[in-house]
Amino acid sequence: MKKDFYEILGISKGADAAAIKKAYRKKALEHHPDKNPGDKSAEEKFKVAAEAYEILSDPNKKAKYDQYGHQAFDGSGGFGGGGGHAGMNMDDIFSQFGDIFGSAFGGGGGFGGGGGAQRRTKGSNLRIKVKLTLEEIANGVEKKVKVKRKVQAPGVSYKTCSTCNGQGQVMRVTNTILGRMQSASTCPTCGGSGQILDKKPSEADSQGMIVEDETVSIKIPAGVVDGMQLKVSNKGNDAPGNSVPGDLIVAIEELEHEFLKREGENLHYDLYISFPEAILGVSKDIEAINGKVRIKLEEGIQSGKILRLKGKGIPNINGYASGDLLVHVNVWTPKTMSKEQKLFFENNMSDEHFVPNPEKSDKSFFEKVKDMFS
Repeated sequence: MKKDFYEILGISKGADAAAIKKAYRKKALEHHPDKNPGDKSAEEKFKVAAEAYEILSDPNKKAKYDQYGHQAFDGSGGFGGGGGHAGMNMDDIFSQFGDIFGSAFGGGGGFGGGGGAQRRTKGSNLRIKVKLTLEEIANGVEKKVKVKRKVQAPGVSYKTCSTCNGQGQVMRVTNTILGRMQSASTCPTCGGSGQILDKKPSEADSQGMIVEDETVSIKIPAGVVDGMQLKVSNKGNDAPGNSVPGDLIVAIEELEHEFLKREGENLHYDLYISFPEAILGVSKDIEAINGKVRIKLEEGIQSGKILRLKGKGIPNINGYASGDLLVHVNVWTPKTMSKEQKLFFENNMSDEHFVPNPEKSDKSFFEKVKDMFS
């Protein structure tokens, strides 16, 4: 089971943005790979802390995490494609959060090279929306989409930035009442990549980039919800020089089903039957997510009764179990009848068999609604 993000950073749930950043910086410096060379355990803790900060530092992601926990991002948010740190790489961390480390490790923030390591920039993310049917959501699906990505043009070359000498950052020393203070900031010339354009083909832009179409395969797990975002690492735009590509952010849009209504992992189906069917009982074929299912309705079934078909709903995205299919029985009242039919009901208006006589087992509307959410 994944550890709580607040516990990882050692803060309370009510911590503000400044406290979250301070706690992350403390953990990141403690487990920084330059401070713990060759220590896989420290590297793992470094990644876990970065994942926690990536979620808790974003107000929208933090709100989702506070409400749903890790389930809000499993299979979607965070670094990599699976919502966890397993798909995270050091370039992701340093490109997004390197400024937090300041000059504690030489200002470069780079991984694997000590204080003088060159910092790698990250390209911008691309965003697309993928529409899914309820069947695709229930079973999982692999989608192939065409995206337009910025990539480095063939034949382009870059050279070391003379402003920062390839470090991607410039150091400034200021005099304060506490003494001389050193600070680092992104190089204004190369934008942090440590390199500037040397040669480029005529079709490339001012940064040596061109736009290409690429077909990307996206594996979408079963159980995703409308509005959820998945991330395909390194399928966003490239950046100039010694850089890593951005990510492709995939927003899920759920298409409305003709018969079924979704509520979390449960599905709802409205079944309409006639008076004779309600009185005599009947077997009916109903729509389920993976084909038709036959159910038997008992004699004298009441309108409003809810039948629960276990495991016929949407799978849990974490693979625990599937929701249920709730069948709502509605007895259809005819609006027009023949004289003979009307006479039949008039003659039975006061018959004891037609007088409403609910039993204790016949639940009220509010009790049925309560059962739906239990």
